Amino acid sequence: MAFLKVTSPHAHSPVSTSTVMKTVVLATIPGAIALFSFFGWGLLTNLLIASTACLVFEALALKMRQRKISFYLQDYSALLTAALLALALPPYAPWWLIVVGSFFSIIVAKQLYGGLGYNPFNPAMVGYVVLLISFPVEMTRWAAPTGIFSTDMPSMLETLKLVIGFGDTAKINALIDGYTAATPLDVVKQNSGYTLDVLYTSSAAFSQGDWAGAGWEWVNVGFLFGGAYLLYKKIFTWHAPIAMLLSLSILSAVFYDGGSSSSHGSPLLHLFSGATMLGAFFIITDPVSSAVSTRGRLIYGAGIGVLTYIIRAWGNYPDAVAFSVLLMNFAAPFIDYYTQPRTYGHNRKSSTR
Repeated sequence: MAFLKVTSPHAHSPVSTSTVMKTVVLATIPGAIALFSFFGWGLLTNLLIASTACLVFEALALKMRQRKISFYLQDYSALLTAALLALALPPYAPWWLIVVGSFFSIIVAKQLYGGLGYNPFNPAMVGYVVLLISFPVEMTRWAAPTGIFSTDMPSMLETLKLVIGFGDTAKINALIDGYTAATPLDVVKQNSGYTLDVLYTSSAAFSQGDWAGAGWEWVNVGFLFGGAYLLYKKIFTWHAPIAMLLSLSILSAVFYDGGSSSSHGSPLLHLFSGATMLGAFFIITDPVSSAVSTRGRLIYGAGIGVLTYIIRAWGNYPDAVAFSVLLMNFAAPFIDYYTQPRTYGHNRKSSTR
C-alpha cells in the first residue's frame, strides 16, 4: 500500500484515497505480468479469489458496523489488499488458503481495528504471515518458473482443478509435485554447505537466471518499474524504499565473500529475488502502519532491510519481508515519537512532542 501525499492547506487539487489506491493497483501490473509469464495461470486464480473474498469480507464487516457499504468499497483499499496478498502467495494456492488469508487481512488486521486509517499492521502481510505459519506446506509450493507456454506448466483447466481441488486427488498431488520447485532463496538456505558457484551451476533455480534465478529477477524488475512509476506520480516519497534497499545491499555486501559455503548470497541475489521489490515499493510504503516523518521513514525502511537480511541469513524463513514489515510496524509509533520535526517557532529544547 502506498503513501498518501500530504499537501498544504493551500492545495487546490488534493489526491483522493481512491485515486491513490487505483494508481498503486495499476503499478503492480508490470510485476504481475512477469509473474504470469514465468509462473502461469495460478496468478490469475489468486487474484480472482483474493479480490472476491476481500470485497465480500469488507462488505460484511461494514454491514455489521452499520457503515455505508458502497461508499467505503469505492476507496479501493480492499482491492489493493487483495492484489498484494495474491501477488505474495504461491501461484496455484488452493482456494481455501486464499480465503483464509483474505479473512485475516480484512477482518482481523483491518476492520477489527476500526477500518482504513486505524490498522497498526499492514493487512496483506498479516494475512500472509498467518498463512505461512499455519500452512507451511501449501505456502512453499512455488511453481518452477518454466513459462506460461511450457508443457510442464498446468493449463487453465488444470489450474482450476488444482485450485478448487476437483477431480482425482492422487493425480492432483502428482501434478503438484511435478511443477513445484525450490525458489532461489530456498536453495541458498537449504544448501549452506555448498558454494554459491556450485549452486549457480547445478540448481535449476539458477540455471536460466543472471543475478537471482530464472523468473524471479524479472518479477522484481517489474515491481521496480512499478515503484518508479509511483515515485514519478509522487504517491509516496523515496525515503523508506531506498533506505530498505540500501541497508539490505550493504549488509549482503559486507557478508558476501565471493560465494563460499558460508556466504548468504550476493547483493544482487537479495535485491532481485523473493519479495524484495514488492515489499520495498508496495508494502512498506503503507501510510497507516509505517512511520510518517522524513527521518522516521528512513529509519523505518532501513530497519526492514536489516531485519530482512538477518532473517534470510540466519533465521528459519528464506524470504523475510513480511516478518520484517510487521516487526517494524510495532516500532513505527516509537520511531515517530522520537523523529517528529520541531514545532515552527520553537527550538528543539522547547518543542513539545
